[in-house]
Formats: sequence, structure tokens, C-alpha cells
Amino acid sequence: MSDAFAPEVDARLRAEAAEVISRYPDPRSALLPLLHLVQSEDGYVSPRGVALCADLLDLSRAEVSAVATFYSQFKRHPNGEYTVGVCTNALCAVMGGDIIWDRLSEHLGIGTDETTADGKITLEQIECNAACDYAPVVMVNWEFFDNQTPSSAVALVDQIAAGQPVHPTRGASTVGTFKEISHVLAGFEDGRADEGVGAGERTLLGLRIARENGWTAPEVVPDGAAGAAAAADGAGGADIAGTEASGAAPVGAVQSGAEREPTTPSDTSAGPIRDEAKGNVE
Repeated sequence: MSDAFAPEVDARLRAEAAEVISRYPDPRSALLPLLHLVQSEDGYVSPRGVALCADLLDLSRAEVSAVATFYSQFKRHPNGEYTVGVCTNALCAVMGGDIIWDRLSEHLGIGTDETTADGKITLEQIECNAACDYAPVVMVNWEFFDNQTPSSAVALVDQIAAGQPVHPTRGASTVGTFKEISHVLAGFEDGRADEGVGAGERTLLGLRIARENGWTAPEVVPDGAAGAAAAADGAGGADIAGTEASGAAPVGAVQSGAEREPTTPSDTSAGPIRDEAKGNVE
């Protein structure tokens, strides 16, 4: 690989980087999305990607590399077209995650953070996929494949190896490539944010039970006189009785993030959000 990007690629990356940096009051805060951006070009955070990030943000290459090596989503060697992550943390492990891992590792002939010879699949042993309600879980480029078995996981990687589209349990209808998803994580929407189910029944079960029973979240006592009175009574913290007496809305009545439909330009726009009253960009 060349030590520098081709001129047309360098110009495109710098233009996109400028858009990313404009979203932050401190330019160096843009480092994480910029690492995803250069990863979307090379398929990993290459030395020339590190150099570009350092140049754009006036950082040393060592500072950029220190961040890139801290987060597991950033790869420091060429990654496969699809990253298959098998959760082997506590719950997934006891539900069969360890067996799935062993079967896939044997089937593909690779270990964790290794890539098949055809460059299609990088296999990872994941500490947690944050989907315990659907254990055991496998993720492909960070899209959920729930309730897996050794047989279904083998069939999944065989589909990927054969170049066939695979369909996540939730989210987008198909899985983008590692480079495509890296570009999304850099902050450039692919128009698929509202595809598929955002959360399944198991995830929303507690919310539904709370609504059926009229359970409410306690309100924190505000500072000032009310807070002083609560402190004097030794109450402190949440005023649960007061919340119940006030007839507050049930938990989640104002839609949880899992159910909410896009309602504002900021839900769909990749541009900076400006607080017109303060003149700030968030």
C-alpha cells in the first residue's frame, strides 16, 4: 500500500473530514469519527490514515495511534469484508456462545481477530454484544443476529463466504460491508436508519409491563426550597410518593428511543445541530 492516498482520494477524504470536524467545537474531538473515515477507505486504520488524521487535527501520529489501538472497532491490520463477532460473555456463554465460537473457529480455520484467506470474514470473540435478552448473539459488522445456534451460525458464515446477502434480526434489512459501515460510523448516513425493527418484544417487555401496571419513574427533587425541605425531612433523592400523587405519566409514555419515529431535522440530518438561541454548534 502506498505511503499516501492518491490525490483524488486525499481530496475526497479531506472534504468529508472537514464536514466531520465542523460538528465539534474542539477539532480534536473529531478523532474517533475520522478514524472510522480513514478505515472506510482502507478497511483498517492504515499508517497513511493515521498520518492524515494527525495532519487534520494537528496531533502527533503517536497520539492518533494511541486512540486507534484503544478501541476494538479500529483495526490496525487489513480486516475482512465482514466482521463476525461471537459473544462469549457470561450469559451468551452459558446459552451456547462458547460452543458457537468453537464451531465457527473450526469451520473457518481461524481464531479471534484473524481473517479467512479470501478476505471475506474476520472472526472476533466479543466480550459483550449488548443484547443479553437474545442470547446467544452473533454480530456481523455490528448488526444483530439473535438466538443463534452452532448450525445457524455456520450457515450464516457460509452465506457470507458465498457472497449471498444476510439478513439481521433487527435493524437494516441487509448488512453493509465493513468499509460501508465504517463510513456510516464516521457520521455519514446511508439512509437506512429506520429500516427494520428497532427493538424486539423481549427488549420492550419491561416497558410494556410498566405501562400496563401504571408504574412511574420517580422524579428527582429539584434544588432550592423543595430540596431543602426534603433534606430537612431526611428524605433526599427521589420523591417517589410525590411523584405517585402527582399522577405522572407512566414510564415510557413519551415513547422510548426504541419506538420513537424521526420527528426533527436533527433525526435525519448528518449536519451539525445549531442552537440558534446560543449560537452554538453541538
